[in-house]
Amino acid sequence: MAELVRIPDAKIALSTASVYPEPTATAFETAARLGYDGVEIMVWTDPVSQDIDALRRLSDYHEVPVLAVHAPCLLITQRVWSKDPWEKLQRARSAAERLGASTVVVHPPFRWQRTYAKDFVDGIWRMANETDVRFAVENMYPWRYRDREMLAYAPDWDVTEQDYRHFTIDLSHTATARNDALDMAARMGERLTHVHLADGSGSGKDEHLVPGRGKQPCAELLERLAATGFDGNVVVEVNTRRAMSAAEREADLAEALAFTRLNLATAAPRGTR
Repeated sequence: MAELVRIPDAKIALSTASVYPEPTATAFETAARLGYDGVEIMVWTDPVSQDIDALRRLSDYHEVPVLAVHAPCLLITQRVWSKDPWEKLQRARSAAERLGASTVVVHPPFRWQRTYAKDFVDGIWRMANETDVRFAVENMYPWRYRDREMLAYAPDWDVTEQDYRHFTIDLSHTATARNDALDMAARMGERLTHVHLADGSGSGKDEHLVPGRGKQPCAELLERLAATGFDGNVVVEVNTRRAMSAAEREADLAEALAFTRLNLATAAPRGTR
């Protein structure tokens, strides 16, 4: 008798960052064509990523829901929406609420954002208490150059060192930090509600490889999430900027989706029909 398989309620989304340098609209087209359950909006310099009405039109046209909003907290997005990081998060929350997304992804502050960093943990709790949207704080990594290491994030790049209600785990970031991804996920426990699925070789660069092409336990993490009935979002966030053509990029994203669907499953308990 074939073994029964149980698939959790988790949704598999495509990050709009995965089609860069193509625009946000391309991510919706690609997600619809390949059969992703939705998209995560990376709010960045593309004007469409900042325009809630435009995003809603794309979502409706392609019948692809927006499942998460990644707040503009990268170095290249320091002036997107506002120079005030708290206003950025307020606008990200508003965008998520208007688009029907369950999650806002946020990075810990840079160390030079001293006022923001000082109040970050308490401030995230305050914002989380004002909405049903989850503020899922993402693990980062130390910056390295040759044999030197710089701690760029505060209170810490290892977000499990702080008390947050919800976490995002990023497996490219665990590779860059040379962390044990499964151990980090275990420390996050039930507060792990969002996953950025990518791979990495541990080279010190944030590589965002297609899952299965690096050294991270991508399959093992997905299997563990399936076994615990994970009902958050798994977001494919990979780097395809070296793709030589649109067809090659789409093949990479199709491979990533197939990998995720294959491994986000677990054997059903005996006696299940």
